Amino acid sequence: MTTITFVRHGITDHNIENRAQGHTQNPLNATGRAQAGLVAKRLAKESWDVFISSDLRRAKETAEIISAEIGKPVDFYDERLREMDRGMIADTIEEERVQRWGEKWHELDMKQETHESMRARGLHFMEDIAARFPGQKILVVTHGYFLGQTLKELMGDETTGEKMRNTSVTTVYLDSSKWCYSLYDCIRHLEEAKDPVL
Repeated sequence: MTTITFVRHGITDHNIENRAQGHTQNPLNATGRAQAGLVAKRLAKESWDVFISSDLRRAKETAEIISAEIGKPVDFYDERLREMDRGMIADTIEEERVQRWGEKWHELDMKQETHESMRARGLHFMEDIAARFPGQKILVVTHGYFLGQTLKELMGDETTGEKMRNTSVTTVYLDSSKWCYSLYDCIRHLEEAKDPVL
């Protein structure tokens, strides 16, 4: 059975500030590194055939921490796993956007990636990886909004994929030609920690 386990990267200062990240190369913060360490220990209890990560810094750092714990290098970095491209608003918060472009900035063309484009590349990734690694257990480090949109498209369900939490674990498996969940947005590795790093 082909299974793909997604891990959202650890938290960043941009997450806390609600600053648009997109394709920016911002790093994990101290809490994010601690979160990655906890999810790494959890993932080390299982064996993995293939390990893939987004090439953006916050995902790469998360993947490197996991790699050291599970004893398996990242097999390859895949640009299809990148977060939504935020275009001109990348690295800004709402207040800055209003100052630059006015309160109706969202009505302007900010060169952001469309949901349709993001979902299409997410689905393409899933179809490609399932075809290349049939019957294998695949670990993937990616980004919250991209993952949520991919899951909506994959499952044909607009109620899923909402607000995926940092270092949450979501596993899907291929049953005949249909993808199903076996785990969704699970953060028990954070909840079980003596000093929670939520």
